[in-house]
Amino acid sequence: MISPFELTTRALTKCVHPSDPHVVVAMSGGVDSSVAALLLKRAGHHVSGIFMKNWNEPNEDGRCAWEDDAGDVLSVGESLGIPVNTVDLSQAYWSGVFEEFIDEYRRGRTPNPDVLCNREIKFKAFLQHAQAVGADMIATGHYTRVHSTGGGCELLKGADPQKDQSYFLYAINQEALARTIFPIGGLNKHEVRGIAADAGLATHAKKDSTGICFIGEHRFRNFMSNYLQAQPGDIRSADGDILGHHEGAVYYTLGQREGLGIGGVRGAADGPWFVVGKDIENNELIAAQGHDHPLLMSTRLVADSISWVSGAPPTVPLRCTAKTRYRQPDQACTIVHLDGDSLEAEFVQPQRAITPGQSVVFYDGDRCLGGGIIDSAS
Repeated sequence: MISPFELTTRALTKCVHPSDPHVVVAMSGGVDSSVAALLLKRAGHHVSGIFMKNWNEPNEDGRCAWEDDAGDVLSVGESLGIPVNTVDLSQAYWSGVFEEFIDEYRRGRTPNPDVLCNREIKFKAFLQHAQAVGADMIATGHYTRVHSTGGGCELLKGADPQKDQSYFLYAINQEALARTIFPIGGLNKHEVRGIAADAGLATHAKKDSTGICFIGEHRFRNFMSNYLQAQPGDIRSADGDILGHHEGAVYYTLGQREGLGIGGVRGAADGPWFVVGKDIENNELIAAQGHDHPLLMSTRLVADSISWVSGAPPTVPLRCTAKTRYRQPDQACTIVHLDGDSLEAEFVQPQRAITPGQSVVFYDGDRCLGGGIIDSAS
């Protein structure tokens, strides 16, 4: 029986040009990018690594999130015998990702920084830098796959349904996709950690990163208060009654339960309350009881800032599936209207908490078609 490692190595050998191109790996200091570099090295390719320094501000304990990660990258590079360098992309991150991230929150929306990071940093600024230092191809530790059709490239879901990251990559273009290898896309997380452990890599048991992309873990509201001027306000019921008070409407998202502090409302049944609406102009939250309250359920959405990773927009109406948040099971839908940079989609089943600012991503089976930023839902 052929092992997953052998299958992946064979696939890597076939997916790049046989003239031994220079593959530059975006190394984050985590196990996934470490194993991506390892597999490329074992497949016989000319490999080097680059660590991106994208955020220079210290966290609550006075340390910069990138310092420990950079040390792990150097350790893995030494173990693999590959050169590793650092590039400072903090200015590109600030102007291309963080300013938009903050502006979206200021508007009362809930952006997805990972989508912005991939579009503006990993598959734009990093790709440009890698090419400038002689890269023929780049590689990352994403759990996703690429299939060349002869006329272009298809972005496919990763083999591990629990780790598939195609949702975050819908906004990259065909030129970037054609120059990218995803060495671990055919593996699951357990196999990746096993390969790292067998190779003695320092990152084999390292905890997966969480928090805001490239910024790391922070107390969210404390961190955001440095960039947003949020004010306390009222939490009201759908009937207009004051239920309590919040710390700033911009900090909350649709469907949120935690942090509302609502309890013992006269005339209301026992049970949790959820954010079902936001009135940013008046700095108010609307809350209701019930995980699937009707005000949280929608069958239609409008999205803009559309990107088609497949290379071209589809013909509508198009029956397909979609995700309106990461790790959501695929939901049957139809793209009913497409007009340049915007579209409308209808779902077969009502969807909970379709959130402006988040991404809707469309699929045809395992093939990612593209997606956009949710503007509204009804």
